Amino acid sequence: MSLVKTWYEVDKAAAKYGLTREAILELVRGGLVRSEEGENGEVVRVNADDLKLQLMNYSGPEKESH
Repeated sequence: MSLVKTWYEVDKAAAKYGLTREAILELVRGGLVRSEEGENGEVVRVNADDLKLQLMNYSGPEKESH
């Protein structure tokens, strides 16, 4: 059994990983981050492992080579 927390409320995940709430929700909408929804269909929690994977895969803007 894992003792590491793997699901965070969206605002807490944003603070922990330095992302905006909207950026996280965009990853959810894109199917890149799993989420749990509340009764009204609003995203209430996101999977931290998925977020970390997306951050590791993000290479940033393409740089021009000279």
